[in-house]
Amino acid sequence: MTIRRDLFPPIEPYRTGGLRLDALHTMYWEQSGNPRGTPVLFLHGGPGAGATPVHRRFFDPDYWRIVIFDQRGAGRSIPLGEIRDNSPDHLVADIERLRTELGIEKWLVFGGSWGSTLALDYAETYPQRCLGLILRGIFLCRASEIEWFLYGARRFFPEAWRAFAGFLPESERGDILAAYYRRLIDPDPALHLPAARAWGSYEGACSTLLPNPETIAAFGEERLALGLARIEAHFFRNHLFSGERDLIARLGRIRHLPGIIVQGRYDIVCPIATADELARAWPNAEFVIVPDAGHSAMEPGIREQLVLATERMKHPPPIGVRRA
Repeated sequence: MTIRRDLFPPIEPYRTGGLRLDALHTMYWEQSGNPRGTPVLFLHGGPGAGATPVHRRFFDPDYWRIVIFDQRGAGRSIPLGEIRDNSPDHLVADIERLRTELGIEKWLVFGGSWGSTLALDYAETYPQRCLGLILRGIFLCRASEIEWFLYGARRFFPEAWRAFAGFLPESERGDILAAYYRRLIDPDPALHLPAARAWGSYEGACSTLLPNPETIAAFGEERLALGLARIEAHFFRNHLFSGERDLIARLGRIRHLPGIIVQGRYDIVCPIATADELARAWPNAEFVIVPDAGHSAMEPGIREQLVLATERMKHPPPIGVRRA
């Protein structure tokens, strides 16, 4: 049997900080790996999920200068779950501010799920600051994708969806997003925490090819669930990428950049059709379909292909040349 390529060994940051973004938000950031290496930016999913120590391990620490941060309202950034002054434009501006703060001219941008959305939005806004992109579990934050997550995924995970929808009174299930949003923004923890756990547990249950109780438990944990559910509901209601903001429509700004798209064949959270659309619109991108994986970056096949992608990006093809 072939032994799969796994993550690099655990490492600790050599520098961490809190960047004051405005009167309300302070962003956690860290650097690990090689201080003189090629910079790479990791963008976590959600929105609102936050980054964890395992995310450092996609990158060879001898080669990469690894920059990770928690987006507004997520993870170790404060205040947790804050939706005021929190939009894609804010997040893109935060990335550029962090780049300037760290004295980085250009970096490779790596993002999965919502992180792929933010990576594309940032790259299309600042293409001159990007060496290339590695994207996983493609999500373009369109209305059709939100509808699929809220209703369509029940075709494959009916029992998880029944628990998700069943958290709400039957009279409110016609607009699941609005019903959850009302609870998630309520200041009373007795109302918002159970709703956050129900939302997070549903997403966790749909994220892996095979049942994974540890993933479901992690998504239902209080801090992760609150940041994830509240900020997802906020973005899904108020910040869809449509019209001139559509990420495929703006792709011309980055078509010259090298890219690697890694997608699980059986990704139910972000179905493969979206990744296929992106790959067809971006000739310079390499499209890797993992035949035995769902959505999670921790799926064995996804994990392997992401590590291999960071290795290949040490020597990207010349501009305008697609890797064979």
